[in-house]
Parts: sequence; C-alpha cells; structure tokens
Amino acid sequence: VQLQASGGGLVQAGGSLRLSCAGSGRTFSTYAMGWFRQAPGKEHESVAAISWGGGRTHYADSVKGRFTISRDNAKSAVYLQMNSLKPEDTAVYYCAADASWATMTKGRYNDMDYRGKGTLVTVSS
Repeated sequence: VQLQASGGGLVQAGGSLRLSCAGSGRTFSTYAMGWFRQAPGKEHESVAAISWGGGRTHYADSVKGRFTISRDNAKSAVYLQMNSLKPEDTAVYYCAADASWATMTKGRYNDMDYRGKGTLVTVSS
C-alpha cells in the first residue's frame, strides 16, 4: 500500500482544513488507517484512527471534538476534517496503515505497516 497525504496549508486559529490521504493497492480496505503528526522537535503523535470498515474510530484527547476521521474504501482514501484549529496543531501530518487495529490504536508510528509522505499544517495565532 502506497500512501500520499495532501490538503495541508496555512490557516488562522479557529479555522478548518481537510486532509486527504490517497492509497493505492487492492488491499486498502483491509487496513486500519491512521493520522499522525510531528511538530518541530517532537516525536510522532497519533491523532486519529479508523478501522477497516469505518465502524470504529479512535482519537487523541487533544483533538477530540475538533477532528473527524473518515474513509472511503471505494476511493482508497482516508480523510481528516480538522476544525477549531489551534497553533499547537501545527505539524507535518502523515497517514499510515496497519493490518492490526490493536497496533494502530497503540499509536506508535514506527510500528505501522505502511507510512506515507506528510503534508504540512501551519496554524497562525
């Protein structure tokens, strides 16, 4: 599975962005998908995850109620709707795939089966 994130940009605090992750490969729908982010000088942080069919989701406490993850398996895509953005949301955002929901929700980026190139989100105050 190859992954490519897009949709990042510069936005003012309180604004919204929608990130997209395009996947390739016929097995996309068999993977749990997740969004991670890495702020300057920090480790990767798990932001949100969604199960194969979309029935289960998982969010970091810092984004609950503001971010929504979704997926469209027909398009091999996963999305992250980000509302009420804060300056501390500034980071490079990455999408990742793993065959195990348990591994995905443990949130360790380097353990993911597949990791895509990121997209930069900058939130100005």
